[in-house]
Amino acid sequence: QVQLVESGGGLVQAGGSLRLSCAASGRTSSINVMGWFRQAPGKEREFVIYISWSGGTPFYADFAKDRFTISRDNAKNTVYLQMNSLKPEDTAVYYCAAKMPGRIATLARGYDYWGQGTQVTVTS
Repeated sequence: QVQLVESGGGLVQAGGSLRLSCAASGRTSSINVMGWFRQAPGKEREFVIYISWSGGTPFYADFAKDRFTISRDNAKNTVYLQMNSLKPEDTAVYYCAAKMPGRIATLARGYDYWGQGTQVTVTS
């Protein structure tokens, strides 16, 4: 089992920045990929970004390119999502997720473990 706990959400004005954290615990050695998704009211959960737990180039959704950055600190078993130039349409609950090998990393159904989510609200 893997447990994930997000933090760092909040209220920010358009153009501002936030950094989300996702701390993993439990059988972290089994993690293949860590991803971030988001879900706005009335919408489906949407892929944002993912990174391999062991390193490698992150993969971004188109809307996240140039504004969002993912990084990891394996010593702390923590993944970060740095979000810059935030827009009102970025308002959503943001979830981190952990994936075992063998599934598509851009699909929510490919992930095995989820955090509880953290609210991000961007005001205009």
